[in-house]
Amino acid sequence: MLFAAPELAPWVKAGGLGEVARDLPRALRALGVDLRLLVPAYPALKAAFAQAHEAARIDSARLLEVDAAPILYLLECDAYYAREGGAYGDRDGLDWPDNHLRFGLLSRIAALLGSDASPLDWRPQVVHCHDWPCGLAPAHLAQIPGERAASVMTVHNLAYQGIFPRTAADELGLPFTEGVEFHGRLSFLKAGLSHATRLSTVSPTYAREIRGETLGFGLEGLLRHRAADLRGILNGIDTDTWDPARDSHIASPYDADRLEAKRPNKAALQRELGLEERDDAPLLGFVGRLVEQKGADLVIAIAPDIVRAGAQLAVLGTGERGLEQALAGLAASYAGAIAARLDFSEPLAHRIEAGADLFLMPSRFEPCGLNQLYSMRYGTPPIVRRTGGLADSVTEATGFPFDEPTPQGLLEAVNRALAVWREPGRCVQLQRVGMARDSGWERAAREYLQLYRDALG
Repeated sequence: MLFAAPELAPWVKAGGLGEVARDLPRALRALGVDLRLLVPAYPALKAAFAQAHEAARIDSARLLEVDAAPILYLLECDAYYAREGGAYGDRDGLDWPDNHLRFGLLSRIAALLGSDASPLDWRPQVVHCHDWPCGLAPAHLAQIPGERAASVMTVHNLAYQGIFPRTAADELGLPFTEGVEFHGRLSFLKAGLSHATRLSTVSPTYAREIRGETLGFGLEGLLRHRAADLRGILNGIDTDTWDPARDSHIASPYDADRLEAKRPNKAALQRELGLEERDDAPLLGFVGRLVEQKGADLVIAIAPDIVRAGAQLAVLGTGERGLEQALAGLAASYAGAIAARLDFSEPLAHRIEAGADLFLMPSRFEPCGLNQLYSMRYGTPPIVRRTGGLADSVTEATGFPFDEPTPQGLLEAVNRALAVWREPGRCVQLQRVGMARDSGWERAAREYLQLYRDALG
């Protein structure tokens, strides 16, 4: 099968998709799947795989092949991909104005490789397309005469749909049919959802939520129509990288049988962030984008209450300027009790997971989420809103779910968590159940393998 994605961790990563593109193919290969991966040849990837050799020329693009496990194809078109910035935009966070052309090419090549017209000797039976940047691939496949691969379209976040002016369809040579049209504009994601053989998203609850008006973002009717073809499969995590017993980023490795070895990580984190070094003050961590979707505004609203409860707060992330400024103000007003690092550092993310006593994840919606899986593996019970993948992965036995996405709803959950933290016996039981949870990729890989078989009939 061909796995087409716009990101690949750790080189190009905007969110969880980059990690899925790295980890799920490995798990599928372990099950015996002949899989190859297609991503744009961004500068970071070309630098990392300088040994790549040309496998084919396709119009003005080149397909570079990397002999890895799995085999990696880098789609080289310097006019589109040789830019400093992220996968989707510049360093200031502004989308590239020609994203329809950049990802239109990626979609077209993915479809080409899944057809008899492919310049390669290898043919996939299934083309697995990830998020809107690959959404036109199923539409192109549907137009190709002769033998062609089945397609699977995976939605990682329905809020991002790749919507462009009507004229973009003409530029891409795509008929402007009902299957791609969204309120008079071209929707990459609708094209994929309309034409793919099978559909999936990254948790069972999110698969149900997106069929409703609140989280359907205008595509709920189509998703209800295709409900029989839609599957929710909860993501896994890389349990080698995220392993508190072998984590080189943390001060004191530990496991479920040596939870006392977790305590030095808290003291080290407090020193690193300028918090008072107090073992008797529960430390709450938050790692993520500072946006309302992630509930960052809810955390800000109750931060003074957290301090008044005798607890501390450590935040790592970037996002909306107003939320960043509010956090910076709180850190200045509550020095020693609140710390805010307004950037992103994966090593520091590991240290927060290991050093915090509790983890905050009050998302208004969350297709899957990974940090709650990391925190459970690190014996740091998560406080989560009961939505999407958070609802599917965190229970009262492993964390503190709550329902209402309001400051009061979050604060009530925090108070419940603080009460449990102050009863060591109950807290240790919660930690050990969470740490025993299987969050690896094998389960998800087997579910995807069945989905591919369904797509092939």
